[in-house]
Amino acid sequence: MIRPALLLLFAPLLLGQAKPVLVPDVSQREVQIAYSFTGAELLLFGAILYPGGRPPPGEEPAEIVVVVKGPTQSILVREKEKVAGIWVNAERLRYRSAPSFYAIASSRPIRTLVDERSRAIYELGLDSLQLSPASAATSDVEERFERGLVELRERSGLYYEAPGAVEVTGGVLYRARVTVPARVPVGRFTAETFLIRHGRVLAAAVRDIDVRKSGFERFVARAADRSAVLYGLTAVALSVLFGWVAGVIARRI
Repeated sequence: MIRPALLLLFAPLLLGQAKPVLVPDVSQREVQIAYSFTGAELLLFGAILYPGGRPPPGEEPAEIVVVVKGPTQSILVREKEKVAGIWVNAERLRYRSAPSFYAIASSRPIRTLVDERSRAIYELGLDSLQLSPASAATSDVEERFERGLVELRERSGLYYEAPGAVEVTGGVLYRARVTVPARVPVGRFTAETFLIRHGRVLAAAVRDIDVRKSGFERFVARAADRSAVLYGLTAVALSVLFGWVAGVIARRI
């Protein structure tokens, strides 16, 4: 049986071996998209709780990485090829689960924080995404299509990296800003925060963010989802009506 005096003697050592804990939060738990939506800026912040209430003395500062992901979706990527001066569809590859949005912010470039294996395990970085192709293809083809998909979404602002965008204060408090573009899809997003030291992930925490339509856009989206046939017939009827009205006005002018 271990005596209380021995527990007190080894308490500092036990506290030193305990891992820190992340307490993250986000400025907006819900992002509403209306007709005037031009994008949003999320502030992700939090604290690192160390055993004993302070960072271990003599240790190098901890690094923070924040990853914001949108809901995964199946996507078909087509490759264009020029034939007789005309661009036509050539090869194609479908992915089962590509994130609809991906942004990573870090206190330093991610390649300097963790090795390639750790980046692949935690999907840290655009070159470490696990996109899960649905059909068999050679490694060269998969790499080409994956690079093409990432580049397309980078150009639309749906995928990006922001090294140095996380600010850590006193080795305890951190904050980062992530921009959500106007073309962002709706659904449940996740904000993952990772604490890294000596190339190892010491702690991780997740917060959810709901991106949803509001106002008239929400009504239209619900109608299209719940009554697809009625929604389609109504859209056609309105198109015919507006066309007829436009024709009447044009004849009177």
